[in-house]
Amino acid sequence: MAALGSVRRRLAPGALPVDAILAAVVLLVYLLVLALAPESAGTRLTPAVAVWSVLGVLPIAARRRWPGPSVLATLLLMLPGLAWPVAMQTQGLAVIVLTYRAAARLPWRRAAPTFLALWPASMLVGAVHRSSASAVLFGLLVDVLIAMICFVLGQYQRTRRAYLQALEARAVEAERNQRVLAGQAVAEERRRIARELHDVVAHHVSVMGVLATGARRSLTRDPAAATEALGSIEQTGRTTLRELRRLLDVLRNDEEPAAESDALAPAPGLPAIANLVESVRRAGLPVDVQLDGEPYPVDAGIGLAVYRLIQEALTNAVKHAGPASAQVRLGFGPSALSVEVFDTGRGPAADATRRGGHGLVGMRERVALYGGELVTGPGRAAVSGCTRGFPWTLWKGCRGCPEPAGGRR
Repeated sequence: MAALGSVRRRLAPGALPVDAILAAVVLLVYLLVLALAPESAGTRLTPAVAVWSVLGVLPIAARRRWPGPSVLATLLLMLPGLAWPVAMQTQGLAVIVLTYRAAARLPWRRAAPTFLALWPASMLVGAVHRSSASAVLFGLLVDVLIAMICFVLGQYQRTRRAYLQALEARAVEAERNQRVLAGQAVAEERRRIARELHDVVAHHVSVMGVLATGARRSLTRDPAAATEALGSIEQTGRTTLRELRRLLDVLRNDEEPAAESDALAPAPGLPAIANLVESVRRAGLPVDVQLDGEPYPVDAGIGLAVYRLIQEALTNAVKHAGPASAQVRLGFGPSALSVEVFDTGRGPAADATRRGGHGLVGMRERVALYGGELVTGPGRAAVSGCTRGFPWTLWKGCRGCPEPAGGRR
């Protein structure tokens, strides 16, 4: 794959035009130097010199598409320089460009063959035309210095390009990760909102529906009971609106001032379970609450999760159990808070079970948030959890727990 990528870079549409422009600039500079050189310099711009200069810069134009043939062509074009000094001048420029390109594009181990092929040959041809040993030595030193400059600058350019590419890759990866995290945050927020809306609306609307049915049936034969049911519906409706307003205040932008009484209202927890049970009793479902152990305060998040768990279980009992009773057990252990909700009803219909709903999903998500697991079954939901920040542990099936009074059906 790396070799294929290298070939694609060589055959990139912009590679040849850029190299051709560079070759044309080198040729133009060299021809201007020859044209402006004095007669005493021994160099003149003749048609033969111009043609040879064009041939000399061709390897520069092909340096990226055909690097190997470009080096070989430069070596072959040096041969006339042994007898014709002018021919070597354009080749010297080609040697500088080709070796710089090798150092800028390749690791030093792969760039070394280009240096070892071109610079010794260039030094040899240059030494042939020098008149004294000191001139030869000086020329060799200059060539070595130029070769070192080409190598250092090329390697610096390569390192800088690799560094910038790494920065770009990290920036792209960071942006991708940020998008993923943002998507996950949005999905988690949607699930949280769905849980809260379901918990707030489903319970109270179910209770209001049961109370409204009872009020309608007793409107003529027992007006006092109907009036009491309507009062409970009114109270439940106000509670629903209050909780919805609190939820909407949380979702509101920071710039919009929320109603202080609603914004500062605490989320329901263990102390609110008594009111929850009372509202279910008013809806016609007898509920017995049993506490095992000495109650103690728990974290707000755990208290809310326990409240919503009991709320969902009792709501399902009101909707599906029919004539039945329910029992809520709260076990305050030394390191875990266990919750069980039983009912003695007939349970949901088969099609309702197949359809499922947001309630059980929300219950499992709330419990999983604290590292726990939910156990449900016909007429039963059980879970145990932490009290002081320790992970929730499942009370598997609550083995050994006594059956509630009246048994389960």
